[in-house]
Amino acid sequence: MRRWRRGLHRAWVWLRAGALLEHGRELELMHRAMGFATLALVTLAPLLIVVAAADPLVRGGFASWLTDGMGLSGRSARVVTDVISPPRKVIGTTSVWGAVLLAAFGVAFGGSVQNAYERIWGLAAGPWHRVWRQATWLVVLTGYLYQEVATKEALHGGQRIALSTVSGIAFFWWGQRFLLGGQVRWRALLPGALATVVGLVGLRAFSYLVFTPLIVTNALSYGAVGTVLVVESWLIGVGFVLYGGALFGRWFTEHHWMPAHHRGDEAHKPGRGKY
Repeated sequence: MRRWRRGLHRAWVWLRAGALLEHGRELELMHRAMGFATLALVTLAPLLIVVAAADPLVRGGFASWLTDGMGLSGRSARVVTDVISPPRKVIGTTSVWGAVLLAAFGVAFGGSVQNAYERIWGLAAGPWHRVWRQATWLVVLTGYLYQEVATKEALHGGQRIALSTVSGIAFFWWGQRFLLGGQVRWRALLPGALATVVGLVGLRAFSYLVFTPLIVTNALSYGAVGTVLVVESWLIGVGFVLYGGALFGRWFTEHHWMPAHHRGDEAHKPGRGKY
């Protein structure tokens, strides 16, 4: 038993897992994930609803985007669809001024993601005029989500898995680099992108096993509010994976992939925080 414990202790020290947990506490990962879910529901979801409603090619509107992301099907998918307004009704009641406000709120959501990435990498907050980066990231995010839904019917099996994996890695890899203003090397950001995609795959499997029956149960017990609570819980999971993946990427890069090289190249940068 003692040898087993000593072996676990040596593995813990070698992995430097304590540093990962400590930085997660400093970042307040769960708190940020909850903030991500709230902002996504209040600012990002309305914008995506309008964008999906304006698309004449993909049927189902934002409901199809959401059910595809959560891995829902059958009755649970219909329950979520019933909560979302019909596409024609949404696009017909949205004014130009309302669309501008939705876009502004979406940019604010991008700003929160940028701030989290900066905290994760210990960088100083970017100046206000970098808001164009947040807007560009939001447009690319919408395109990424759109292609995920658009290829649902066109591709199946291994082809769609391969496309989703490649596009996901490309988006989260580029997204970190772009929002951080190129202050972190491409190579250092790759592990975080890979971890994020792996985490989203795991979250999708969890959603299929847990949220699918839970949505139906909550809809029967609490109505539309119960469905929204499940969607909010899923969004918390998305935020945890998004930030946790980037956090894991920095930890893996600094302690296992290129520790000496990374410290030598990155330590001199202004605004770099203590890990």
